[in-house]
Amino acid sequence: MTLTVNDPIRLGGLSLKNRLIMAPLQQYMGTPEAYAVNHHIEHYGRRAKHVGLVILESTAVSSNGRLWKNDIGIYTDRHVEPLRKITDAVHAHQTPVFIQLSHGGRKSSPEVTDSLVAPSAIAFDDHYGTPKALSLEGIAHIIEEYRLAAKRSVEAGFDGIEIHAAHGFLIHQFLSPLSNTRLDAYGGAAENRARFLKEVLFAIREEVGRDYPVIVRVSATDYCEGGLTPEAWARMLKPLEPELDGIHVSTGGLLPIQPNDVYTAYQLPHAAAIKQHFNIPVIAVGKIYTRTLANRILEDQLADCIAIGRPLLEDPDYAERLLILEERVCYAG
Repeated sequence: MTLTVNDPIRLGGLSLKNRLIMAPLQQYMGTPEAYAVNHHIEHYGRRAKHVGLVILESTAVSSNGRLWKNDIGIYTDRHVEPLRKITDAVHAHQTPVFIQLSHGGRKSSPEVTDSLVAPSAIAFDDHYGTPKALSLEGIAHIIEEYRLAAKRSVEAGFDGIEIHAAHGFLIHQFLSPLSNTRLDAYGGAAENRARFLKEVLFAIREEVGRDYPVIVRVSATDYCEGGLTPEAWARMLKPLEPELDGIHVSTGGLLPIQPNDVYTAYQLPHAAAIKQHFNIPVIAVGKIYTRTLANRILEDQLADCIAIGRPLLEDPDYAERLLILEERVCYAG
């Protein structure tokens, strides 16, 4: 039987009606206190009808971990009700919605961050400045913030969680040897560098249980010699596979370095390389904008789901055309 983007799939115990996922993209519309607003309700609700899953934009677990001054957070109980209005709007279309939990670490917004922290005192660039290396107590505090964020995520009606371990933010900073030079249990060998992610994942599982879907977003390459690769990711994530329900594969962000060429499906080889090591679904993302290409990726078993971002951002009906129309759907972005 030919596999297509229209076919259902399971992420853990959750059944998706198709394999097209709305990728998380920031809206830059949160209040100064990091609350979601009517824009978010309308934006996600408008796009939820045809996709199999919506993943909310990056949502901060800490007041000192916001990625931008106008993003949203889930670091107090007061954030729950505005987020519940988003999940209600998505659920009105019988579509599940995940929240992406994040902490910016050394890439937290200078405008709203009181204390810039990271695994090591290594700056991303001059704009952010040099962070303070986290103490063991500081690490434990942030892990607890993830646990509380997971608790609030369930209260807000989310159907699952995506742990943001990509794009150079805090968990990614711990994982890469280019940003983690610690000499304690959280640095050095790959097993130690993966400890922070492991403890965040286990703290979330403690709160939500094993049946609640949890996936992780990764940057498969740092685009720099000595950085992370798909093979390195596979070694670090394989021991965590029993606690994960999917892997969402992106690239870059750890350093102010861009890929040499951003072409159609440019991140797909990294997703395919990671997929061969795992039995859980792998999500490919990155300029996969046509039904023909999406179906070929799935049929060739290079990935299990396709995430799209910018086309949906600019055209809320894009998913409908991609899924329903047989002719080629083109996007010029």
